[in-house]
Amino acid sequence: MKDTFDEKSPRQAWMSLLAKAPEGRVARVLDDALTRPDFSWLRAPEIGSTMVRARAGGTGAPFNLGEMTVTRCALTLETGEVGHAYIQGRRKEDAEAAALVDAMMQTDAADLVRTSVLLPLEHEMTTAKAKRAAKAAATKVEFYTMVRGED
Repeated sequence: MKDTFDEKSPRQAWMSLLAKAPEGRVARVLDDALTRPDFSWLRAPEIGSTMVRARAGGTGAPFNLGEMTVTRCALTLETGEVGHAYIQGRRKEDAEAAALVDAMMQTDAADLVRTSVLLPLEHEMTTAKAKRAAKAAATKVEFYTMVRGED
């Protein structure tokens, strides 16, 4: 594991968004926006576990935090593009939808997929995050100390 921070590539950004989406949301947004293309499985959805690494304070030395359940799959569109997905939890339908979005983002329909699937998901997740942050900020307590005047 590298100890330096790299900016995300566009594909890393959309894969991260798809992996973090709420359960069932990617499939619903995809089905509402577009017709799913024909594809064949390279690796059908399967459930397993992966080691989660963390850093103390976000900047310290990496350590193994523990394992988490993931669902992964890979598919290829009839036009040849390959889509992959790793989704947190036991969610085969979400993994399939995420892999389809990944593959479709590599086609000429990428702009349509971005505007009709990725941007709505990003907006929903940003709104939910801001709502949680506002709720947490409302419980913030400010502590004041008085100076005793003794130097």
